[in-house]
Amino acid sequence: MNRFLALLVLLPSMALAHKPSDSYLRLERAPHGFTGRWDVALRDLDAVLGLDSNGDGALAWGEVRDRQQDITRHVLSRLSVGTAGAPCPTTPEGALRVARHSDGAYAVLDFQAACPTWPSALTLDYTLLFDRDPQHRGIIQVAGGQGQGTLVLSASHHTVDVPLANLSAWSHFGGMVLSGIEHIWAGLDHLLFLLALLLPSVLKRSPEGGWEPVDRFGPALRDVVKIVSAFTVAHSLTLSLAALGLVALPSRLVESAIAVSVILAAANNVFPSIRGTRWAVAFALGLLHGFGFASVLADLGLPAEGLATTLLGFNVGVELGQLACVAVFLPVAFMLRGATVYRRAILVGGSAAIGLIACVWLAERALDVSVLPL
Repeated sequence: MNRFLALLVLLPSMALAHKPSDSYLRLERAPHGFTGRWDVALRDLDAVLGLDSNGDGALAWGEVRDRQQDITRHVLSRLSVGTAGAPCPTTPEGALRVARHSDGAYAVLDFQAACPTWPSALTLDYTLLFDRDPQHRGIIQVAGGQGQGTLVLSASHHTVDVPLANLSAWSHFGGMVLSGIEHIWAGLDHLLFLLALLLPSVLKRSPEGGWEPVDRFGPALRDVVKIVSAFTVAHSLTLSLAALGLVALPSRLVESAIAVSVILAAANNVFPSIRGTRWAVAFALGLLHGFGFASVLADLGLPAEGLATTLLGFNVGVELGQLACVAVFLPVAFMLRGATVYRRAILVGGSAAIGLIACVWLAERALDVSVLPL
């Protein structure tokens, strides 16, 4: 009972932790500094600034226009631009606009950053929304005189120095690897999905239909290798399709399908109906996960080369993050596999909790509502 009550207490933060939140910032070198375009989701701005003045749950253009100064002030205060130790003050340019992205409407803010000297390197400190949503990401595109590069800033990696000479798609490959690792560790739905697939890896079905521990570590390791490899292959396939511009899926559909996959994986541990095909489920989620991130970068308007390189770095980071999780989980699970508490409380109870959380995600993503309050 105490565990159940604890789960109910944690459900609001766990269920809402995934709500995808990204902004798109493009900085382009100009004679006296940089010109910028910043796209921020209206749903995020509404959550912070309360733009929905009549409380009807739908934002009208008039409500956004009336708060233009508040939006501009709030957004620009969350970005610090500098070069060679000197700040580059930002000032808005023109009126606020609205643009559509794959996951909804975004406010578009144009601005200038005036630098006191001709910049050879750029220092960014990005803090938008991190105090409210630690999983928010700033997807930044920097264009210099010699090319352009893409990087992703997060709550744990929000300050960066960008050399402007010889920018290329590979300029921040290491940063994209780090972003992929962070995405796996911070993306609760993907971690819970991976956990739901890994929990039975140290067990096997008995002739009576129950669970019993595997005899050796080798079969459990092979099962895990198949799951992780399937995820890797799916990511690679999605990367190729996205880079070629052959496939694009709606964000809400992708996120809802990910929630469904978590529910199915968890339910199969409680009521086993599919045996020996967890690698296939992992493959399906790998495709969905890749499509989700590919659509984010597609919204940024990267050329095919930049998109492919960025996705490759992110994909490598995702796999490294997965391997780290497996390296921690599998030895511990193998040691506990014979205990009744593992088969009943951890496998069945844990899977039921995972499925319940995923049901909340599915409701939120499919209906675009907040089932539980913040």
